[in-house]
Amino acid sequence: MLTGSAREISKATLVQLQLPRPATGQAMIKSAYVRRLGLRPGEAEAVRDHLRDTGTAGSPAGSGDSAAGGEGPAGEVSDELIGLLAEFERPVPSSLLPSPSEFAPVPVPALEAFGDALIELRQRRVERLAAGRAGAAADTAADPAADVPPADVEGLAQQDVRSAVVAVRALAANTQATPLGMLNLERLEMVPAGLERGELLATIPLAPLEETAVSHKEWSVRSKEFTSIVTDSLETVSETGVTDNTELAQSTTSQAQHSNQFNVTATVTGGIPVINGSAQSGFTSQDSRSQSASDSTKHATALTKKASSRAKQEHKITISTTTVTGTEETSTRKLRNPSASEPMRVDYFSLMRRWRVRLYRHGLRMTYDLVIPEPGAGLRRMHKELADLKGRLGPFQFALPHSEITEAILPGETQPHYRVLAERYGAVVPDPPLPPSAPQFSVGAPSQEEGWHIFTPDPLEVPAGYRIKTLKLWFATTSKKDEKFSFKVLGTPLYIKDETQGEYGPAELTSGAYGKFMLHATGKVYISFEMVNNRNTTIRVASEIEEIPTQLDPDPAKPPKSDRIREKWQSDVWNLLRDAAQSQYYERQQDIATKAAALQEQIEQVDTLTLRREEGDEIMKGVLRFLLGPDFALMPQPVIDAFIKAKVDLEHGIGFDDNNLGLDATAWATVRGHEDVIRFINQAIEWENVVTFLYSYFWDVPQSWNFIRRLRHPDANRQAFLRSGSARVVLTVRKGWEEEWVNFAEGGFKTPPVTPNAKYLTIAREIAAYDDRNYPGIPPANPARSAVRLEEAVYTTSRDVLAKSSNPVNIKVDSSKDFLVGAQVVLDSADKVDPADGRVVQETQIVTAIPDVTHLTVGRLDRAHDGSVTPFAVLQPGTKGALIAEWNEYTPSSGTDIEIGSDLGSGA
Repeated sequence: MLTGSAREISKATLVQLQLPRPATGQAMIKSAYVRRLGLRPGEAEAVRDHLRDTGTAGSPAGSGDSAAGGEGPAGEVSDELIGLLAEFERPVPSSLLPSPSEFAPVPVPALEAFGDALIELRQRRVERLAAGRAGAAADTAADPAADVPPADVEGLAQQDVRSAVVAVRALAANTQATPLGMLNLERLEMVPAGLERGELLATIPLAPLEETAVSHKEWSVRSKEFTSIVTDSLETVSETGVTDNTELAQSTTSQAQHSNQFNVTATVTGGIPVINGSAQSGFTSQDSRSQSASDSTKHATALTKKASSRAKQEHKITISTTTVTGTEETSTRKLRNPSASEPMRVDYFSLMRRWRVRLYRHGLRMTYDLVIPEPGAGLRRMHKELADLKGRLGPFQFALPHSEITEAILPGETQPHYRVLAERYGAVVPDPPLPPSAPQFSVGAPSQEEGWHIFTPDPLEVPAGYRIKTLKLWFATTSKKDEKFSFKVLGTPLYIKDETQGEYGPAELTSGAYGKFMLHATGKVYISFEMVNNRNTTIRVASEIEEIPTQLDPDPAKPPKSDRIREKWQSDVWNLLRDAAQSQYYERQQDIATKAAALQEQIEQVDTLTLRREEGDEIMKGVLRFLLGPDFALMPQPVIDAFIKAKVDLEHGIGFDDNNLGLDATAWATVRGHEDVIRFINQAIEWENVVTFLYSYFWDVPQSWNFIRRLRHPDANRQAFLRSGSARVVLTVRKGWEEEWVNFAEGGFKTPPVTPNAKYLTIAREIAAYDDRNYPGIPPANPARSAVRLEEAVYTTSRDVLAKSSNPVNIKVDSSKDFLVGAQVVLDSADKVDPADGRVVQETQIVTAIPDVTHLTVGRLDRAHDGSVTPFAVLQPGTKGALIAEWNEYTPSSGTDIEIGSDLGSGA
């Protein structure tokens, strides 16, 4: 076997345990549920009153038949629980809220009953606000957001209903199923094991002395399907030009990626690229081991079978024969039967590469299941920004009415409103037109010594669009000596005669007394005077003008409406404002389009490795928020305030790139406030091996369905992540942290810790013990390809009778060959129990010395071992783990085999 050419694929088998729903524990899940409800002041008491009215509330405090710890019926909400929940109505920092451990003894049905009642009350409030009944005013007055508009109050109320619904659903999903499971770490190894003759490709029969030419042609068809399997694939480096595209390992990897990326309802992501599930079962010292091994073997066998078939489909060979008479071509191979009497047959066979496939199980990890809502919520924000930008692109519209263009100074403004509009749109507009001056004249008439004459001064020039409203006349004159004068306004009844001198006026010629002379006259208005025997005559005429009306008001008490000049000014200003606004709009549209294109590129032009890391970060953030509550301060606000006070650059994330941050001891204490929790979560979980199952968009709230299902991304994995409505996250607990994690997740992070559910704690201990006994010395779950590994385990037996000892113990064995100093060895069997305490006697110790070929020295013995009746086993496990399945696969090669006259009947 060519062991140096081995290929490896890491895989795992997840076994979900099935246990009764625990009465206590799950403190972190319950605490996160209460935080997600977002209780407002007074809601806990309102729910208690509602439950009392419906008969599902617990007894009053002090009655002794119901408590927060669940002494009463499971579905009843006690006064103690109401008091505990009321603590979360206060707007205080999360560090001052009750510890999650307070919820460990609270029954889940009581929390569900509280949540259902809260949803009902919040829904009623939404209905009252929507209907505008009197109850809405009282609710608004009591609401912390009472100073916001009514529409926003109703929106906040709807958001409260949504938060409660999501929280109740998450509580049911995360407490109904057992969160504990087992993840069997496995490795699929494929090693080339030589070449074998494959199927018959062609047979060429030759008659005696017959000669023929054979043309041999071979080619391979390479297909790029799903994600490109010959280029950079996920986090792996490119292997183009290094590996044969038809080899088993490459095809198997492609099949695994196809299965992971295109399973719409359950996309698998995380550190283990190939994972299959096994049947649920109870846990009694790995009861499900044989079942999970069988399921894993079937899954791995099916995977390699499909890959082998794919490789064969990609490899094509054709052989064509032509008979040559009298000519010879250099591209052909001539075959000739030398016998003059016997026929001959030439058989062509394909050469197949044989692969030895082995499935190893090398470790066992405890898993903890969570269901988190909207895993891609943080990454959707950029898509929302892009949608908002695209939504702002559209045709130009200018909705400013002409009537808003006025020279009046509106409330809150310091200048005429038309100037405010001009500054808003960046336009230069003319001032409103001033009313024209009314025409008038004052002239001296020529003296008339003899007879009479008619005098017509220059006309009154009435401006365009205006007409005469009033016309008044003043005149003064004297007569000739010994004569009397006469003065008459032609066209009017005004006639003064037989006077010697005098001053007259004003006479309103446009009044009815003078026949409404020149009333509403326009253009040039001529006034003629007839005078007799006058001298020293002065005439003055003054007018009032008005705009010519364009529309008469039906109410005769009101003056006619006429403002054509003003309307023209408003129209001119409106056009100037519109042109300026249009220019601004197109500039903004161009800027928005540029931003949208840049954001689109930022979303799509990201390498695959970065995409996977971002998704992993979002999963970790979602888990933290679920376990520690949505208000958990990843960076406490007091620290941010301290940075701002110290004038630290927060926008670019370089706040800690300075020797002097200006933080005092109190600020640094706040920074370290959650240090223990953060360190514990990062150490206790193998975040590189967290497995995520993404569920479809319809597991999110219906209001977001339309947006989520329209999300698009060139990377199929990112698109599935963005579209997921919720996600099942399988946390892989790091080896050695099983009991601590159960204490944390089930009992709450508290010192001293709250004792979690006994069954869960037992399972954690058994999983850790089984991994120690059966897989000691195994490298991490994702070992480097260059890691040195032994091929198989080393095994021997001992007949010694050994007692417990804290000192080194020398053990007599059948053979110490191949054992190594410093290696771990497993002593005794897993099914042997010490009758004194009922504990398994199997243990793991370190070889400290090998004195000779029949002795081993271990550092200590924690259990007694008796090999006098039945020898006990001493096993040094191989780092490959336990071999659970082995089979052969075949892929085509580029070679062919030729045989003359083969015996086809033998099945060759």
